[in-house]
Amino acid sequence: MSGKEKLKARAEQIVGRLVRTVAHAMGHRTTAAKGAALQARGKARALKEKAKGRFGF
Repeated sequence: MSGKEKLKARAEQIVGRLVRTVAHAMGHRTTAAKGAALQARGKARALKEKAKGRFGF
């Protein structure tokens, strides 16, 4: 897993979790959903990079 992509995936997960938590606490459902989507995208990116590393791409 390249260092840059790994960092990007982790950052998306952290920012998404933070946005989701703060928006949920403030009652902003749309923004909370966007934060959850960002977190999911970060998880998907990490899984993609992990698979690339295992199969040698």
